[in-house]
Amino acid sequence: QVQLVESGGGLVQAGGSLRLSCAASGLIFSTNNMGWFQQAPGKEREFVAAISWSGGLTAYADSLKGRFAISRDNAKNTVYLQINSLKPEDTAVYYCAAQKMAFGNTRYWRSQTNYNYWGQGTQVTVSS
Repeated sequence: QVQLVESGGGLVQAGGSLRLSCAASGLIFSTNNMGWFQQAPGKEREFVAAISWSGGLTAYADSLKGRFAISRDNAKNTVYLQINSLKPEDTAVYYCAAQKMAFGNTRYWRSQTNYNYWGQGTQVTVSS
């Protein structure tokens, strides 16, 4: 049974930083591309960032590039999302997701339909 468990969310002031973690089990983590998505109140879930199975390739939503950084530690079966210079508009539930089939073309990383497994999400709230 595949499980993705996010942690690290919370309430933070604007300008602060957070590192979200997603611990995976039940899959061969080192063979899965991983992604992070965000869902703000009243909005659709949107792509944030993704990383290849090896960690050698990353992709980001254009609007978030520069403040967000995705990384992974295959020895710990964990993927991370570092968020710096937090803004109130970053307030959202952040989900991690895994692709069962590791698409090599990053254009397949941005659609949530290409992810097979999802975590329950972690809430990030940024106060102004």
